[in-house]
Amino acid sequence: MRIRTVLGLSTAATALLLTVPQSGSAAPQPTNAATRPTQAALPAKCAEKALKLRAEQSADPAVVHISVTNRSTRACTVDRIPTVTFGDLDGAALPTPAGDSGPYRIGAGRTAYAAVRTIADPADPEARRVGSIGVSANPAYAGRSFTAKELGAGDAVLVWEPVTTWWKSSVAAADRALGLS
Repeated sequence: MRIRTVLGLSTAATALLLTVPQSGSAAPQPTNAATRPTQAALPAKCAEKALKLRAEQSADPAVVHISVTNRSTRACTVDRIPTVTFGDLDGAALPTPAGDSGPYRIGAGRTAYAAVRTIADPADPEARRVGSIGVSANPAYAGRSFTAKELGAGDAVLVWEPVTTWWKSSVAAADRALGLS
């Protein structure tokens, strides 16, 4: 599996760095509602205990469907890119389309879905076999581990150059984002 290194800063963080005066002083910069309309409109981050994560092998043995349900009574946000790791291998599935972290709103009692392609070709000689995958809706949270058996994948999940979709409103939308029909 190839290692993913997250070096990119969010757009907001990059903008903040560019506005810091050369003296290094981080004096507050004037802002107004027009400069951050989406941040003001978003609900708070979901508490980890309010999230229920699920994962299962799809009909395609190279694809795992994952979901996150907001069990709280209020809308909240998770990271728009699920964090999916594989056993004790380094790195995580890369997002498709490529992009930076950002908030994804989930309504109270609602569920978001993603599709993960663990391997492009199951016959790939470089395929690794892992006994579990880890899924988190926020990279700062521990998330949940699913064994290959719990996924319905048998004894091991094959993995090499995995990709994950961003959270979507349905399984079908996640499959389409992954290029499946």
